[in-house]
Amino acid sequence: MNSVVMAEAPFQGYAEYDNPYAKPDEELFTGTTDTLDKRDVIHMTVSQVLDGSFSLEGDEFFAEITSDVMGDKGVIIPKGSIAHGTIVETGEAKRLGRNGYLNLSFDKITTPDGRDIDIEGKMSTKLHPIKEVGKIVATDVGYTVGGGVVGGVFALQALGLEAAIASHGYTVAGGAALGGAVGLGMSLYRKGKNVLISPGDEIKVKILSKVELPLYKEEALKQKELHYPGLDIRIANILYEKDPFGNVNTITLSLSISNMSKKTFSGMDLTLVNDYNNIYNASIFGDTKLLFAQLKPGDRFAGKISFAVDNVKQSFWLTVNDRAKNKPVAKISLDNAYKNVSEDVKKRNNKIKKPKKNYYKENDPFDL
Repeated sequence: MNSVVMAEAPFQGYAEYDNPYAKPDEELFTGTTDTLDKRDVIHMTVSQVLDGSFSLEGDEFFAEITSDVMGDKGVIIPKGSIAHGTIVETGEAKRLGRNGYLNLSFDKITTPDGRDIDIEGKMSTKLHPIKEVGKIVATDVGYTVGGGVVGGVFALQALGLEAAIASHGYTVAGGAALGGAVGLGMSLYRKGKNVLISPGDEIKVKILSKVELPLYKEEALKQKELHYPGLDIRIANILYEKDPFGNVNTITLSLSISNMSKKTFSGMDLTLVNDYNNIYNASIFGDTKLLFAQLKPGDRFAGKISFAVDNVKQSFWLTVNDRAKNKPVAKISLDNAYKNVSEDVKKRNNKIKKPKKNYYKENDPFDL
């Protein structure tokens, strides 16, 4: 019997975004250790919706560390590490203006180089009881005073200034009392807000134990890049900005481009790719001069280009795409470039992307 040998289809595609941490320990670490101290705070973003009204105690979730965790001597946990968390306690919103809450615990962090770090960490949206009572009282006073003012104004408008003078102000006082009673009733019936932590929301996790960790070499933390011969792209500045709707989801890059290659590129060939391989095209709401420019051999160009992304805290690469081959021919790490951004710009970016003061979701207007 003759056997038929089927030729294997040639591999079509390419490998990109090599793991920069796939190296021997001696290339990753300095050989010394540093300490993750008790009461240190780690900034993370959750990977799924956590809602105090339907999430269950015991539910597991994951969160991504959004910036390098620094010890006294350098980086001990790199950005992009994944933390394992558990919902310890939940509370729904209740009457009397009592807000819902979530208590979260964290027991493990997995670094990009595959190490598992045991930790004790917690995060809670629950206010201290004294603060919670003070907040409720202040809000309810607002309801009552507001009701009294409205009642007094109504009495004055309905019965007139003459009636108020003739009754020595009793009509106004009576209206105010009625309004105050209505306001008090509203405050007693008022329901608090439920907690909602959405993907992309940054949370602060407090560390409860001391952990000794190896110190990373600075060179080991650099992301790998891909360069195209003759094409030089430098990222001079990185800004986080609000979109037209007020959301902080726009990254604006200041670029310097020198095309000494034999190919012509367009601003349309520039995209952002995150560490989950999601692709983001340039935004038309930013500076579009570079977006619609043609970069011919021998051309030099300096300009800005903006990208609307899901989460500015993730890792991104600026890629230059070869449309004919449908693949990127160059990629430049924003994480690498960000290390050279001025401290003033970093402070501005940190300020604009600062974590929420609370995670309460708006009540349904019909849910009284």
